[in-house]
Amino acid sequence: MSLLQVSNIKTSYGANDILMGIDFKVDAGENYALVGESGSGKTTLIRAIAGLAPAQEGSVLFEGKEILNIPERHLRKLRKDIAMIFQDPIGSLSPRLNIRNLLTEPYRIHGMKDRDLHAEAKRLLQMVHLPADFAERYPYQLSGGQARRVGVARALALEPKLLLADEPTAGLDVSVQGELLNLLNQLREELGLAMVIITHNLNVVRHVADRMGIMYLGRLVEEGTVEDIFEKPRHPYTHCLLSANPEPNPDAQLNRVALKGEPPSLRYRPTGCEFRERCPVAQEICQQTPLWQVEDGRGLRCLSPMAPHIKTPNIKKK
Repeated sequence: MSLLQVSNIKTSYGANDILMGIDFKVDAGENYALVGESGSGKTTLIRAIAGLAPAQEGSVLFEGKEILNIPERHLRKLRKDIAMIFQDPIGSLSPRLNIRNLLTEPYRIHGMKDRDLHAEAKRLLQMVHLPADFAERYPYQLSGGQARRVGVARALALEPKLLLADEPTAGLDVSVQGELLNLLNQLREELGLAMVIITHNLNVVRHVADRMGIMYLGRLVEEGTVEDIFEKPRHPYTHCLLSANPEPNPDAQLNRVALKGEPPSLRYRPTGCEFRERCPVAQEICQQTPLWQVEDGRGLRCLSPMAPHIKTPNIKKK
């Protein structure tokens, strides 16, 4: 049984369909990445999983139990097992509390009065490689990377089984991004933690994820292991994303595929394949609506997939 099983999630705001039937699963100890342009529905999806946004249809099973749209009184217990770190590292921390109080607030919320809060704050700071005297600082006294580490420590205070990470490296310098990703990998191994990471940074995916799903306009269009998708992308949208990623080797021979224009309005979705108006290899058949198909562990929503031998950028795992 998977730790997390998401099935046919659909979400609408007004006349706009945000999520159009998303399915994926995450096993215990696995890292799953959701990738796509801004507006593809990634954040809406994980907020629905965390109980922070409603979904009109679908199912989310956590350890076999339904958690989608459950009453607020049941969410508190659930949030001990499912934690979330938000995109804005400093803005997600209350400016009125020092770091000690921010880190130990989850214990007070859950009525865990037996904890030595000073000792717990020190332990959590040590876990994310920050000095103990940071406990007396306030969020405005932290750099973006330090604030992100505090956010990670706070999210892991109650020893959750699943971490939902919304753009964990957003706004950070490249060197700081690498340090944070190394930390997440370390914590995953030490704690047996499963993660769902949403990002548009493909280097992040290559660094920390086991499997990945590609989202476009509220749909999952391709899914598979990170290695398979990077080596042999099938959906043209996936290929465009990989082609646009920087290649460190200037002599590399790449088959670049340009991504045309901007994503269409959610109010006026194209008929047939929703990517066809931007697709560099669209054919007449693409006026039909592609169905989700799974073959050899790879999921794909495309009627005219790219040839599997096409070479894409070689982004090495650090």
